[in-house]
Formats: sequence, C-alpha cells, structure tokens
Amino acid sequence: MKENYHKKMLEILNQIKESDSIPTLLLHTCCAPCSTTVIQRLSDYFQITVIYYNPNIEPEDEYLKRKSEQIRFLREYPAKNKITFFENDWDNEAFKKISLGYENELEGGVRCHRCYYLRLEKTAQIAQQKHFDYFTTSLTISPYKNSQIINQIGKVLEDKYGVAYLYSDFKKENGYLESIQNSKEYGLYRQDYCGCLFSKNEDHTK
Repeated sequence: MKENYHKKMLEILNQIKESDSIPTLLLHTCCAPCSTTVIQRLSDYFQITVIYYNPNIEPEDEYLKRKSEQIRFLREYPAKNKITFFENDWDNEAFKKISLGYENELEGGVRCHRCYYLRLEKTAQIAQQKHFDYFTTSLTISPYKNSQIINQIGKVLEDKYGVAYLYSDFKKENGYLESIQNSKEYGLYRQDYCGCLFSKNEDHTK
C-alpha cells in the first residue's frame, strides 16, 4: 500500500504552525523550475537553506547554467523568511562511480534510485554537520520520479544521520503544473532532460 507522503508533510507543517516556531530546513533542489513551488509551499514555515548538489548533471556548462538560474530565483523570490544558498562543487565523479554497472538501465530504474540516494545522503550529511532541524528534496515534484522510493530513502537517511526528514509529494495539488507556470513568470531556463547524459540520450523531459 502506498504511503500518502503529501498528507504526512501537511501534518508536520500544521504542527510547526501551531508551535509558532521557525525550524531550519536544508532543501536539496534539482533545478530552479522545480524549486519554485517547493519554496512557495515551505518558506513560510522554515528558515530554508538551499543545497544544489547535483553531480549527475552533464556537461559542466549545463550544470553551471542550472545552478545560476537557481541562485537567480532565490534572489528574486520574495520569501517571508530569508533563504540562503549552500555552495557545492560539481563532483561529477561521484555520480559516475555510482552509475558503474547501471549504464543500460532505463530512466526511473535502479541507476536513478542510486542517484537519488547519492544526492539525499550528501544533504543529510550536511544537515547533520550544520545542525539543521530538517532536510528534504524538491525531487518529488516531478511526475517522472518515484516519490515512494525518494521518501523511503529519506527515512533511511533520517535514521542514519539523526536529522528529521520532511516527507513530501510536491506534485500533489497541481504542484508540477504550478512549477511550469512559475518558471514562465520568472523567465527561468527549463531544461529538456533530467541531468545525466543517460537521460539526455533517452530524449525525455524529466
């Protein structure tokens, strides 16, 4: 039976609202367009730091272009609570390492799951080091990504690193459609492939 992770998130947000506190959140973002709706939904509840850790994105100039757009959106978005950006290096070798032996997997398969884990584990590690209250990811906004798998990984890493994972399924309540509309409003660059060269070669928008 599938878990309703959107409902779980709403319950947590309700608790935060009732407590009148503003916890810290380390938010992994996969790209500026996907982050728009996520930040809209969370920035009233958290002090957000965005971590743009995406070693899967190739080539490097594509990575830098997407990163630049992420920073621009954060600068332009009128968030209630200040949003900061955590700087990261490209680290493409880390993605190549976890992809070995999975080069022929179709998009959405085991290689992608390993990529989710790679990015979320880095987020959890930094959340632990910097004493964040929560960590989460914008990945669940995509209709092409398995939110059940992503949230299960989040729970594993919560237990491993001792930082609360914020469950989510941001595609719910028209989240993905909102992200497209927000991208148009802010004039954001929308890529035509998920990030890695495997996805580019499959010629799909993820």
